[in-house]
Amino acid sequence: MNKKTLQNIYRFIDVFILFFLIFDFGFNINEGYRPYKLVGFFTLSALLLTFNIVKFFQYKDKSSRRTVAVNMAIIAVTILTAITYIVYHKDASIFSLTLRTKVIFEVGLFFYLLLRLTFLIKYIYKIYFNPAILFVGSFGIFSLIGAFFLMLPKVSTHGINFTDALFTSTSAICVTGLAVMDTAKDFTQLGQIVILVLIQIGGLGILTFTSFFAFFFKETSSFREGMYVKDFTASEHLQDVFKVAVSIVLFTLSLELIGAFSIYYTIIDNAEINDKIFFSLFHSVSAFCNAGFSTSSASLYAESLRFNYSLQWIIMVLIIFGGLGYNIVFNTFSYFKAIFVNFFIKRRKHFPVRVFTLNSKIIFITTSILLVVGFVFFFFAEGQHTLKEHATAFGKITTAMFSSVTPRTAGFNTVDYTQVATPSLLFVILLMWIGASPASTGGGIKTSTFAIATLNILATAKGKKRIEINTREISSSTTNKAFAIICISLIVIGVAILLLLFFEPDKDLLAIAFECFSAYSTVGLSLNVTPTLSPPSKYVIIAVMFIGRIGMLNLMIGMLKQVKQKFYKYPQENILIN
Repeated sequence: MNKKTLQNIYRFIDVFILFFLIFDFGFNINEGYRPYKLVGFFTLSALLLTFNIVKFFQYKDKSSRRTVAVNMAIIAVTILTAITYIVYHKDASIFSLTLRTKVIFEVGLFFYLLLRLTFLIKYIYKIYFNPAILFVGSFGIFSLIGAFFLMLPKVSTHGINFTDALFTSTSAICVTGLAVMDTAKDFTQLGQIVILVLIQIGGLGILTFTSFFAFFFKETSSFREGMYVKDFTASEHLQDVFKVAVSIVLFTLSLELIGAFSIYYTIIDNAEINDKIFFSLFHSVSAFCNAGFSTSSASLYAESLRFNYSLQWIIMVLIIFGGLGYNIVFNTFSYFKAIFVNFFIKRRKHFPVRVFTLNSKIIFITTSILLVVGFVFFFFAEGQHTLKEHATAFGKITTAMFSSVTPRTAGFNTVDYTQVATPSLLFVILLMWIGASPASTGGGIKTSTFAIATLNILATAKGKKRIEINTREISSSTTNKAFAIICISLIVIGVAILLLLFFEPDKDLLAIAFECFSAYSTVGLSLNVTPTLSPPSKYVIIAVMFIGRIGMLNLMIGMLKQVKQKFYKYPQENILIN
């Protein structure tokens, strides 16, 4: 049997396993057929293991054999774990054995398919390499896949149409948080898990996962793929891009796990939360990925969570770390670590060479200024409004700080935004529009874009032709890109507002504008407009969320052919603009 035939059989088996798992997850069957499903899992896994053994001896190159060996190990461990569980619980009922053993097979086969998917994506990168189109396409494909999964019978409590499923899936994969359905009541825990997986994929990006598995299993990668990963992860050195991707995944999962443990201990005495472990994990991932989805119908404004200030500070820390991005957090940590070592351990002098780069300084300072200014503004502007229900000074400080943090693309709320004063709503719109930092899980025009535009305005007012900071000069291409992003964002948001006003003539302009800014910046805050939108308006918001997450500039770069570099200049002429 030649290699091409084996590959075709392999693909057929992958598709069969995928549909088998979809049927198992998404559809209800008669309890009498459950034992037959368990037999099906054993038979399918045994056939898959046998086929991989045949492939292992058929393949000659080390890379292919290594990949097959990993697949064999996953399947073998899954089968052995299931058999061990049955042997040690042989006195249990057949229903109990089926239920527990089925979970083992589901986890094992899901992880197997995940690895197969990452290698498929790597293959696509090799045969078709357009970074912008691949980036856009990956989000589009996963939005559709997520929508189909959300339409499975066991995922929702009362069923869901395609429009609402696509809206929810796009909101999750774009880590927005806008919801046309109640995540707590309208979705089962399986549906919430699907949303959680989409949030995690959308927060990190599928290429980061692909690079992680490629590095972990020592898969080779092309130079062009490395260039794309370099841009996606904001790495400065090509030789370390895959290590950076691995570091990002491990850093994210570690921080989310720590966040989940911390959240759990703040809600351990909350009787209104049934599954505290799942609640903690869901909100930790949602907070770090700046998604804003919650398994509480009223988000953190629920009576049992509104005054849980410890929980809110944990959520804020996760939001800030996710909004800064791995590189900024790592550079900041390395910088302060070097200061600590030099100050306390005088025998060991360690001077990092430009660890805290100009990019890191701009993002860190801009973020700090926005957080402080936002806190001061909300503390005084909302003192006689939403802060009145908090009796203690610490409660008012926490709520004001949370109101400053969450518009930075997070989407959680501890106040009712329909009761917020109009000046505060306008300031929230500004914070939403600015958003988080580049190469982070957040959206918006980004803090660095806002900072560069502000610095350029100041430089122009002073009569300078370039932006200079300390001993560095900001390149003209960076300044041009910043203003292009700002213009595109305002055009997209403006068109969206006009369309929603056309489709929703009975709604308030401020509420519509708030919704559009929230969608573009992938924030998720709303003035209770989202659930009441008509189908055409929902598709407008879907498009705005998608464009806001991928960046219209990325889409235009991918669709338009780049003009070849010209090594000549035309005569310059000034245009009157004031």
